[in-house]
Amino acid sequence: MPGGGLVSSQNCSGGKNRLDRITKRGDDYLRTLLIQGAKSALLAAPKRNDRISQWLLQLRDRIGWQKALVALANKNARILWAVLTREIDFDPEHVPPVPQCKLPAIKEPQPA
Repeated sequence: MPGGGLVSSQNCSGGKNRLDRITKRGDDYLRTLLIQGAKSALLAAPKRNDRISQWLLQLRDRIGWQKALVALANKNARILWAVLTREIDFDPEHVPPVPQCKLPAIKEPQPA
């Protein structure tokens, strides 16, 4: 998110998308708002059943509270950027398509 609150870079190799670390470049106030929003969502997540809350709870258990907080702030920043640049409505039930590299290979039948 150029000029945004959380800045990270993206590396793609071999069909895998890897997002680099979040730096402190960008707008301090926007970063503060994204972190505060993520903190609120993380505190409310145990009472909710939506996909992002469930993902967040699993992430918190796996990598810890603080890292999950920053991961959600980063995810929210990316969602905001996509919604604003594409001028589309946010769909919380959106499931991205499976990348071509993750699809199982179809084997051709062997001649008898």
